[in-house]
Amino acid sequence: MSQFSDDRGQQLDPAIAARLKKDSMGLVTAVIQQYDSRQVLMVGYMNEEALRRTLSTGRVTFWSRSRQEYWCKGDTSGHVQYVKGVSLDCDGDALLVEVDQVGAACHTGTRSCFEAGGPLPAVKGGLGQADIPGVEGESRAERR
Repeated sequence: MSQFSDDRGQQLDPAIAARLKKDSMGLVTAVIQQYDSRQVLMVGYMNEEALRRTLSTGRVTFWSRSRQEYWCKGDTSGHVQYVKGVSLDCDGDALLVEVDQVGAACHTGTRSCFEAGGPLPAVKGGLGQADIPGVEGESRAERR
């Protein structure tokens, strides 16, 4: 059981709630990132109450779409996420939650859920010097 049993009845600051663009289920995507290394650890979902709990307790709380309940990361695994900062993107439909992750973030036991999922084949793009207006010469891609 989490530390939230005595703080029910409180609400997310209305000024913050008004900035959120929630999906049809009332959720906002939360990207979880290690605060010092900037490694992306996982993605979860928050409704207003999960965000309120995250902002007010120092621990990350999610809304489980499959179990239809709140869960505080680390309550059962011990792999706690301590909040270091929370930012809302320009559209209001995504959160960046910077954390100090204790242990694995992924349920598979890896540090990041993106290690477990692995990379996908993708064409790598980017600007070389020849692609930048006003700069002559070969692009970085051509030099490789």
